[in-house]
Amino acid sequence: MLASRLFTVARAFPKHAALGCLVPRLKHTLPDLCYDFNALEPVISAEIMKLHYTKHHATYVNNLNITEDKMADALKNGDINTTISLQPALKFNGGGHLNHTIFWTNLSPSGGGEPTGDLMTAIRDDFGSFENFKKELSATTIAIQGSGWGWLGFNPVNGMLKVTTCANQDPLEPTTGLVPLLGIDVWEHAYYLQYKNVRPDYVKEIWNIINWENVTERFAKARMEKLQ
Repeated sequence: MLASRLFTVARAFPKHAALGCLVPRLKHTLPDLCYDFNALEPVISAEIMKLHYTKHHATYVNNLNITEDKMADALKNGDINTTISLQPALKFNGGGHLNHTIFWTNLSPSGGGEPTGDLMTAIRDDFGSFENFKKELSATTIAIQGSGWGWLGFNPVNGMLKVTTCANQDPLEPTTGLVPLLGIDVWEHAYYLQYKNVRPDYVKEIWNIINWENVTERFAKARMEKLQ
């Protein structure tokens, strides 16, 4: 999927290529949306969606490409200091690209309700009930200080679901080891134009457009990879 683009790029490099070799690098691009900017109304306005996608996500993609170009030059020149200094920008912009690519697919005009099948069974096993899970993810996400993301992740070690948060644009899997299934963006640019500073209202409403089909697909893929 498009969310794995960063890792697809990494696989494009031959395993035997030495650091500093000139190898063609794919550029990261904005993923296509599966719906129009106004499709998530009234939960998320068309104005917010357009700004969020064409300005904020696009900026992460652009800055990620710039950072990778600088890093490639630094590696080619054996400039370890510059390589290290670029790590925060790589994490921030790479994380912003990964997080938003997942986020767009986690939402759907026909979303909402509750999951079914194996995902619902896992939620009940690990949280007691869907309502318990919903309350925990909502409360944890609302409580984030400053900017960040609330996540439902899959632990590939014990096979359990876990609710957690990441600050800023820190990507879930590289940061915690959890496989991202469902993310809620609580950077103010995701909701302020519509909900002002009332983050709880935004988090409450976003459940009405959660794409459980997408979350279920991510869960099934994560479990399958654990068995391999």
